[in-house]
Amino acid sequence: MANKKGRRRRFGAVRQYRSGRWTASYVGPNGERIRAEETFDTKKDAEIWLSQVEADLSRGDWRAPDAGAVNFRVYAEKWVEERELSVRTDDLYKHLLRLYILPTFGPLDLDEITAPRVREWRAERLRTTGAKTAVAKAYRLLKAILETAVDDDLISRNPCRIKGAGKESAAERRIAIATVAQADALADAIGIRWRLMVYLGAYGPMRPEELAGLRRRDVDLDNLVIRVRVAEPERTNGRRAPGETKSDAGIRTVVLPAFLHKEVKRHLSWYAEKGPEGLLFVGEKGAPFRRTSFGRKWRRARAVVGLPEGFRFYDLRHTGHTLSTRSGATLKDTMVRAGQSSEKAALIYQHSDEERQREVAAGLDDLVRAERAKCHKDDPAHHSEEAAEG
Repeated sequence: MANKKGRRRRFGAVRQYRSGRWTASYVGPNGERIRAEETFDTKKDAEIWLSQVEADLSRGDWRAPDAGAVNFRVYAEKWVEERELSVRTDDLYKHLLRLYILPTFGPLDLDEITAPRVREWRAERLRTTGAKTAVAKAYRLLKAILETAVDDDLISRNPCRIKGAGKESAAERRIAIATVAQADALADAIGIRWRLMVYLGAYGPMRPEELAGLRRRDVDLDNLVIRVRVAEPERTNGRRAPGETKSDAGIRTVVLPAFLHKEVKRHLSWYAEKGPEGLLFVGEKGAPFRRTSFGRKWRRARAVVGLPEGFRFYDLRHTGHTLSTRSGATLKDTMVRAGQSSEKAALIYQHSDEERQREVAAGLDDLVRAERAKCHKDDPAHHSEEAAEG
């Protein structure tokens, strides 16, 4: 029995196979005839399919049927490469892709990644790793990559549609705030080479990557000022990556409280590298400090002081924030001091200049000295040299 040809339509054409099923085709924007990937039970079903294609073309929503036939691994790696990411973010994305995303989706094309597959992948990752935060980060990355694929007209809809799947619980870690006595105890326990780092982390307050980037030229001992210009985060391969601070607000001048004068002077004389470009903090062998080696010292000091295992070096910043606020600093003052930025806060809170930062530093100095004095009543020999200096 010969094939039955359907009569010509205004858009596209339908025809019937010997089997009795129907097919449909149309000429695409590229001038090539495109045939439906499936066959239809009835002529009406084939015509409905053509009507939907015609509507997509008129709305500008049409995409080539093979547009999504792009390997996800290739697309994802190019996606990361094309973005201007900080080295830490670049490392994070590649880590998430390698360990969480590509093992499942790497072999697939973009149009093969469906909503059910995404749900199954997330459930399996949570079940096998138990790493809720890492899975949330991986889900956000996958969703961002596929959202770009939608924008590129490679897929019609993002299959990442799980509500709340990319959120990290803020209640997962309770932030501990070290007291003045605990900050002093940490500085004593970690060793004389690293004690200034503890104090700058607490009363700067400076981030670890900012401390790693400090040079001798950044320190003005006479005015007790440190200028934060760059950040040098440590990559997963152990190398430092000089670059910009976390935000524009990270480039700042930090006025230190007066009680740190002796600490800064001694560190410059004993441990900082020579010359204006000399690193402020180097290891015992003269190399830039490593996260792994410093981490061991930090954990030992933390145990000696009795702080919880979850207390990180970064948490010293909360000590500086808390004491600065108690000394009379406004939210804007603490934001400037810590190198934090917020457009909303910038509109609401008043300007904080260097003179105001000196007032904050003076208030911080008074508070720390007062706290130390309380602690030293039972141990008058402790920090006696500092009391004599004051």
